[in-house]
This record gives sequence, structure tokens and C-alpha cells, in this order.
Amino acid sequence: MELGGSLAVPNVQELAWSSKDVPARYVRPELELDRVSKDESVRVPVIDMSKLVGGCDDEDELAKLHSASRDWGFFQVINHGVPDKVILKMKADIQEFFSRPLQEKMECAQLPSDIQGYGQAFVVSVEQKLDWGDMLYILAQPQDVRNMRFWPRVPSSFRATLIQYSIELEKLKGILLSSMARNLGLEPEKLLTLFEEGVQGVRMNYYPPCAFIVNVGDVIEIMSNGEYKSIEHRVVVNPEKERLSIAAFHNSNRNAVIGPLPDILSKEQKKRAPNYKSISYQEFLKLGQKATLEGKEKGLAHHLKIETEAAQ
Repeated sequence: MELGGSLAVPNVQELAWSSKDVPARYVRPELELDRVSKDESVRVPVIDMSKLVGGCDDEDELAKLHSASRDWGFFQVINHGVPDKVILKMKADIQEFFSRPLQEKMECAQLPSDIQGYGQAFVVSVEQKLDWGDMLYILAQPQDVRNMRFWPRVPSSFRATLIQYSIELEKLKGILLSSMARNLGLEPEKLLTLFEEGVQGVRMNYYPPCAFIVNVGDVIEIMSNGEYKSIEHRVVVNPEKERLSIAAFHNSNRNAVIGPLPDILSKEQKKRAPNYKSISYQEFLKLGQKATLEGKEKGLAHHLKIETEAAQ
């Protein structure tokens, strides 16, 4: 599966160990930095998944999910059903991988033609500003997209752990998509069908010195015709502690059309104009290959947004 490549760059973990100064290529001009809010009165929405399974369909919890998807674009989920032992084992195996000598980790290094593997994503220019972190990116689901060339052999449990973890995330994805479909006035299976057998990529990150967080992505924003919002994922680096994160990206299936759903445009018998163009999954992949580290403005939703002229 072709996802495009990324230029080789220095290993951040090694740079952090060998130098007290952050190289200029990893420092962004202050003009590019957004102000970080410290308003502790603001709380990220928390969705209790136990109220959305087993035929519960709690109306209050569905309303909270709808509001979080529409107004925030991200939220936390608790009681999600992913066993603690699976999460803890995944974290432990990732920690073990990133603690291995660089030579061992480079056995899983990215190739020029593939974004998968150990390195950094979407590096397209030698002048481009870089993230202060390393990543391991792997396509985990469905089985036919796996390239074991990029799957670590150490620790020995890593491969089995990642497969189990990815299966649990697929279950969680199904519950969320079904609930979102209900909130959008669609049949519960509508979004599930579009994302069935979709590619799941898992990105494991190391940043030098819980509940799941769910981000509404560009595809859901486009399919909902903008009713749900895709937000920019930003991270503040801790100057004292290293940080590990695990991000799973759930794509639509390879036969899906990425565009506003007809059922959304005709909802409640009111014909709505599409706010986004429609493209094939293959065109979606090509747009993804053009992505850079320049932020949300270069995202998929931005490229497909239909600009309407103001009335004269």
C-alpha cells in the first residue's frame, strides 16, 4: 500500500542525549506559535462509553458526544472496554522499543518510498522545520496491509501486543461511529459500512524531556458536511520529562467516496448544499502524501472545502 515517503532526518533521541541545545531546525519562529491557554476552568468533554453499548444508547450521553464532536472536535472516552492489561502491555513494549540502541531501532527504519517505520513523518524538504520527537508508524489493520519489515522483533512480544491492541481499538471505533451516525440522523450502520475494513495506522511517538483521547478527523468533518469539526492536534513539549504517546488513525475503506454523505445533505427533507468536494479514496491518499508539518491549514478538509461567494 503506497503512502508516500519521508526524507531521513537525525534521530531526536540521540540529539537529546548528546547535546544541551536544540538544533535550529527544530525551533519554530514565535510568529508560528499559538498561545497556549491556561484556563483551568475549561474541561475537555468526557464520554462514558459504557452508556453507549449493549443497547443502552443513553440519550444524555449521546447528546454529550454530539456536542463534543460538533463544538470541540475532540473528547476523552472512559469505560471504553479496552482491557487495562492490553494498554499497559502496549505501553511497556513501546517503552522497551524506544529504549533499545539506535542500531537496533534502525532495523525498522523508514524506506524512501514508505512512511511506515522508524523516523519522522511527512519530511519533504531539507529546509522544513521538524518535530522534536521520533516515531514508529505501522499499518496494523486489516491484516493484508501489514508489512512486517517495519514491525520490531524486540521486545519479542511487540507484534502480538500490537495486534491485540489494534483489535480492541477497532471495537471502540465501531461503537463511536455507530453513535455518531445516530447523532447525525443516519442509520447506525451508515458510517460503520464506510469504515469497514478501513486501514488502521498506529503511530508511536517518543518525545524527549488514562482515558483515551479521540480526535474527530478530516474525513468525519467532510462526511458530516462540516457539522462535526476536525481540530489541529498540538503538543506542548515538556522540558524536563520524556513522553510516549500512541495514536491510532482509522481510515475509511478503500472503496469509499470521501465527501458529504447524501443522507446528510437531504436530512429532514431539507436540501443542503455540499460544503466539500467529493474524491475517491485513492485521491485522498494522494492528498495525504502532500501533507507537511505546516499544520491544519494544509489538511484534507482545507483542500476540499468549497468556497462560496457572499451574496451581492
